[in-house]
Amino acid sequence: MTTEQFTELTTERLRLRQWRDSDLDAWAAMNADPQVREFWPDLLTRDQAAASLEYFRDELVQRGWGWWAVEVAATGEFIGMAGLDPVDEEAPVSGVEAGWRLARTSWGRGYATEAARAVLAHGFGALRLPEILAISVAGNERSRALMRRLGMTHDPGEDFDDLSMPPGPLRHSVVYRMKDHEWGPAHDDRTPSAA
Repeated sequence: MTTEQFTELTTERLRLRQWRDSDLDAWAAMNADPQVREFWPDLLTRDQAAASLEYFRDELVQRGWGWWAVEVAATGEFIGMAGLDPVDEEAPVSGVEAGWRLARTSWGRGYATEAARAVLAHGFGALRLPEILAISVAGNERSRALMRRLGMTHDPGEDFDDLSMPPGPLRHSVVYRMKDHEWGPAHDDRTPSAA
């Protein structure tokens, strides 16, 4: 797949787009913020942030979808990431996972919900996925609240311990799901436009 076939998503306030070199400073700062990384075992160094940016960029070029960079459309300000990715092979669940991570300065404005809705709309619409998952550390109530706002449902029987995490409160993970028929007409007004 070439970059000409790459899909960008736009919503009322946001653009989900390919990563740029100019995103690195903000991306690195975001991943060095202990509040943003509260539910990960460590902060990212600048080199680790740069490597993840390159990985996300390559995945988007190869597939046309993945972890998009998120910017405020009116200003061009980079505020984080949102997207879809196949669940890690080591996990006891399978499928395509939706996720998001925003800079702390962008919290509380509805951006994560707006970006996540765009991602789900693209997954169920253009990609014709039969189901989308979201996985979170059990204690990440902000993320779990967003999953519920999206209409995803939690099945405690699918919860699992993520053995890639250190023993302690970050290990227990919860799984939320949504089937394509559950997305339906009620969400059509929030379907993003794809460029």
